Amino acid sequence: MAIMEGTAGPSQPPSSRRERAGWICYDWANQAFITTVVTVFLGPYLTAIADQAARCPVGEPDCTGRISIGFLEILPGQLFPYLISASAILTIVVLPLVGAIADRSPYKRELLAFFAYLGAGATMGMFFLVDDRWLLGAVLFLIANVAFGASIVVYNSYLPQLAGPDERDQLSSTGWAVAYIGGGILLAVNLAALLMRDQFGLSEADVVRYNIVSAGIWWAAFTTVPMVTLRNRPPLAGPPQRFLLTDGFVQLWHTLKGLRKYPLTLLFLVAYLIYSDGVSAVIALSATYGSAELRLSADHLVMTILVVQFVAFFGALAMGRIAARVGARKTVLGGLVGWSLIVSAAYFLPPGQLPPFLALGVAIGLVLGGTQALSRSLFSQLIPKGKEGEYFGIYEITDKATSWLAPLLFGLALGATESYRVAILSVIAFFVVGFVLLLLVPMRRAIIAAGNTPPRVL
Repeated sequence: MAIMEGTAGPSQPPSSRRERAGWICYDWANQAFITTVVTVFLGPYLTAIADQAARCPVGEPDCTGRISIGFLEILPGQLFPYLISASAILTIVVLPLVGAIADRSPYKRELLAFFAYLGAGATMGMFFLVDDRWLLGAVLFLIANVAFGASIVVYNSYLPQLAGPDERDQLSSTGWAVAYIGGGILLAVNLAALLMRDQFGLSEADVVRYNIVSAGIWWAAFTTVPMVTLRNRPPLAGPPQRFLLTDGFVQLWHTLKGLRKYPLTLLFLVAYLIYSDGVSAVIALSATYGSAELRLSADHLVMTILVVQFVAFFGALAMGRIAARVGARKTVLGGLVGWSLIVSAAYFLPPGQLPPFLALGVAIGLVLGGTQALSRSLFSQLIPKGKEGEYFGIYEITDKATSWLAPLLFGLALGATESYRVAILSVIAFFVVGFVLLLLVPMRRAIIAAGNTPPRVL
């Protein structure tokens, strides 16, 4: 897809093809962390290390088989879901501050570099995640995941400075497509390393650890491209109005108060936040479920996630064509029905068999990309003109604010029942509630209420 030259606005210097290509390259760089670390390898690996630490020695009847975090004792399988929840809560605090700094700092490129290299460095630090060092892995993951979210906020804030309103869809969509491909390529290399581990004389655990580290190296190496090509630009929000670190929270409060004038936009936002939490949980916990409950090997898990990665690219295109015929909201509603069926099917998957799990991965890929892309498109129509930056800031921040709920419910269900199958079923609630709330949004009336013109097909 061609990248057009243009300006972001009258007060912004024009952007070049080189600068836009560099901006897109950060999508290529950071997706490795989500695909290789969060989605595939770290959950099962960290769970196995925690399980080793919790293993009861022979002759100790008082041993609970749990690990201790302060006064809290949890099952090893609860560690990763709880870490996802904890990092999401930390992100609520960090993102408004980062957003305020990004909007007002003349050194945005350096800010992006700081968070990107911090996250990549923490990921590479997982090289030392051996024996029973689950606590080290937990701390490094929290640092890496929060730094990832902060870097995305800075990265996204570049978009209105690089492209005008008519060009942003194309530039943003190109970044999404590049992200899927970049994450898939590294994952393919990781799969090859797993399959060839015997030739290198390495254990599966060692290869998994090296694969996690490879994501940090990939992230850091390709971040160099936007660092070379991007320029620092005049801040869109101007200089700080108060103390810089408090501006983010003040701006967030004013935007939330303004949302009361657009209750239908708010209803859509709540629906999206709920069902997107379910999507995030399925992606983050699928490898752990496949490893701990279905007893699939690491190379089988990687193979499945790799299929998801590439199918999602084509699934997004297919759902986009369906939306052009029947409307985006109906297509998303159909996608949520698909998500509910997928999670239900996961409950019945037989252990130790790859083909059913692989088929489920194909189904996830078909609905994954389209659900995310069409939801963003729908929300863009519900934003009052001139408030795109504020509302997409809310879109990003509040998404992180609720992304701990589904993993938390999964962890609680697992702790109460000690069954991964019951725990995975708990995620269905987020798709059902999201479906009902989205169904209640009168899209045409909501778009008109926001001062916009509805598309021909809704």
